[in-house]
Amino acid sequence: MTNIIEVKKVSKKFNQREILKDVSFTIKKGSINGLLGPNGAGKTTIIRLLNGVIEAPTGMMNVMGFDPKLQGDEIRKRVGIVTESASLYHDMSAWDNLIFFSKIYGYSNTERITHLLEQFDMLGFKDQMVGSFSTGMKKRIALAKALLHNPDLLFLDEPTNGLDPEGINEVIHYLRKVNQEEGVTILICSHVLHQLETICDSYLFLVDGRIVENGTLAELEDKYLKEINLLVETGLKPLNSQAYKGHPYKRRGANQLEFLLSTKEEITPLISNILNETWIHTCEITNRSLEAIYFTIRGGRGVE
Repeated sequence: MTNIIEVKKVSKKFNQREILKDVSFTIKKGSINGLLGPNGAGKTTIIRLLNGVIEAPTGMMNVMGFDPKLQGDEIRKRVGIVTESASLYHDMSAWDNLIFFSKIYGYSNTERITHLLEQFDMLGFKDQMVGSFSTGMKKRIALAKALLHNPDLLFLDEPTNGLDPEGINEVIHYLRKVNQEEGVTILICSHVLHQLETICDSYLFLVDGRIVENGTLAELEDKYLKEINLLVETGLKPLNSQAYKGHPYKRRGANQLEFLLSTKEEITPLISNILNETWIHTCEITNRSLEAIYFTIRGGRGVE
């Protein structure tokens, strides 16, 4: 799989304050990537640099074979962008919004607009004023707008802000659909880690203007998960049971025990021993989430 984005040793200052410091990363074509970090970490600055809206005085950036410093117009013709605000005209219908923006892109195609409205389950609302839409509906139209010209690359800056849980799940669903059906590479900036855990192929952690770690969830887990917190819902009660085999544990509820294990290899023997004595309803590693790993990275060598 080839790289669609390459960034090497990029730094950027605003008013003598260093926003980005020696940032380097790559994005593979056809992948979904999370650029994650707290507010003010520099995520939006990276998106603006990649689009050639602003320039970096140092370092190298390559986007689809183009240099953002010199060929920003060519990049912007080939990418779609969804910002935190939907950037739509509220006193126009969904259809008229998409017609208007398609003409700006120089790609006026009513069949494409109809297709996108169908993809985002918005065709039945095409003649309604955007101002009457819910936040989630506006996000869907904003995504359709960003995809009007069949971009190769989609940048999303906090795309789930302001959405309720159902709206968040809808946006994640549509992004996965666009990636799988149209092959669009996606870079999502967010500070809400758990929302992206089920969609991204790879993650970039940005803290104080630096990429402190990157990789797939499995790679990050292998690197940073040094002990396992295993929560088991079970009928096992005797405190001296041989099923525990000396594993430290805490009781978390009437039928819940949380074990502290050194490796994942210890899970199967422990579960087998418990099943020899009683039932197990659920078994879950509670410290393997993206958010848990992120805070481990921030507190460990990843931020040195």
